[in-house]
Amino acid sequence: MIIFLETLGCSRNQVDSEIMLGKLVAAGHSITDDPHLAQVIIVNTCGFISTASDEAVDVILEMAELKKTGICKRLIATGCLAQRYKDDKNLVSTLPEVDAFLGTAAIDLIVEAVENEGKKPFAFFPDPNKRPFQDLSEQRELTTNFLAYIKVSEGCNRKCTYCIIPTLRGSQRSRPLGDICKEAEKLVEAGVKEILLTAENTTDYGQDFQDGTRFEQVLDSLAKTLEKKHPKANTWIRFLYTHPETLTEPIIKAVKKHKNICSYYDVPIQHAASTILKKMGRPYTSEDLYVLFNTIRKIDPGAALRTTLIVGFPGESEDDFDKLMAFIKAIRFDHLGVFTYSDSDDLNSHLLKNHVPSRIAKKRHDMLMAAQAEISASKNEKLLGKTFEVLVEENPEQGVYLGRTRFQAPEVDGVTFIYAQGLEIGTFVKVIITDAFEYDIAGEIA
Repeated sequence: MIIFLETLGCSRNQVDSEIMLGKLVAAGHSITDDPHLAQVIIVNTCGFISTASDEAVDVILEMAELKKTGICKRLIATGCLAQRYKDDKNLVSTLPEVDAFLGTAAIDLIVEAVENEGKKPFAFFPDPNKRPFQDLSEQRELTTNFLAYIKVSEGCNRKCTYCIIPTLRGSQRSRPLGDICKEAEKLVEAGVKEILLTAENTTDYGQDFQDGTRFEQVLDSLAKTLEKKHPKANTWIRFLYTHPETLTEPIIKAVKKHKNICSYYDVPIQHAASTILKKMGRPYTSEDLYVLFNTIRKIDPGAALRTTLIVGFPGESEDDFDKLMAFIKAIRFDHLGVFTYSDSDDLNSHLLKNHVPSRIAKKRHDMLMAAQAEISASKNEKLLGKTFEVLVEENPEQGVYLGRTRFQAPEVDGVTFIYAQGLEIGTFVKVIITDAFEYDIAGEIA
């Protein structure tokens, strides 16, 4: 069978998709990047917030049209949206176009779901807490060029009131350190130039272990392994989705110690007003955040800082928002993303009082992004004349390449435009910055 798989949502979903594709290829199926050529279409869905759920449904319905106009015989929905609504009696009837539903812990059943020819929908939702870690003997089919994500853990033990993830993906289960290093070695041998460590909260790694292993040991072991076994590979290591409570000095010092770890800290704080943080179930205060980011910059002055925020959370007053804005202007993040609060009746935050009207939430979103645009532009201007190592990723037009520096993560941050000819995709080049924009930078080969 010819398979097309559409991945929605986060990097954890992307890893799951690549594992599923690996299983399908091993079973004798082939993969296409054109849904019109596919006999089976898989949509690996996101269901984290309402807009993601809406997008997932829209994509499913769009792909369902190919069962009428194309050669598609089966349509399969996997991932968080399916898991979130697994107990909804109307799930199957609402989406009759879907032939199979697989929850977040059912990816091992993807081959059976593809090959099943029964008339009844093939639907399985195993307990996410019992999901096994990926089998390293099985090949992942990478969907990205020269970069790959590695999950260091599954699930989450946090009780954030706005988040459904622990329900969808289970409690925290840290992956064995040796497996993480072995997978990284395989990926580097396959030509990967950037390893990105991911989890619901990467720095919570090891909290479920009894032996005291923590995330700084992951960084140290991984960096040493790649330095020793692949000294000429020049592979970047980047980690995402840290938690402010567990992003500790030993982690920051590990980053500073190893040249192959990017000095890049993705720290979703969600808010900076202590009253709102408490309502969110976040176990830190505004003062704690000031200390954290000042500590990072003290130990690692050249580090890039990224965060994500939620505005319009129930009970967010003008004073709370003013505190958030003041925090953003004080810390001056290199990169920042803002979401408006997404409500749902299956969230604890739904029960909170004083929900913020959507028009006010949208206004606050726009104000934060406008402030960040000024900060980002100012920071980028200071890069003019400086030289950076850039990973070349695309060649969209003659004489122009797209790439990223160590302080630019894929998809969520700006890019580096390279004015050059004859560059090889997937290589590193030295670029001197000649132009600076709000979010992007540009330059020439140094």
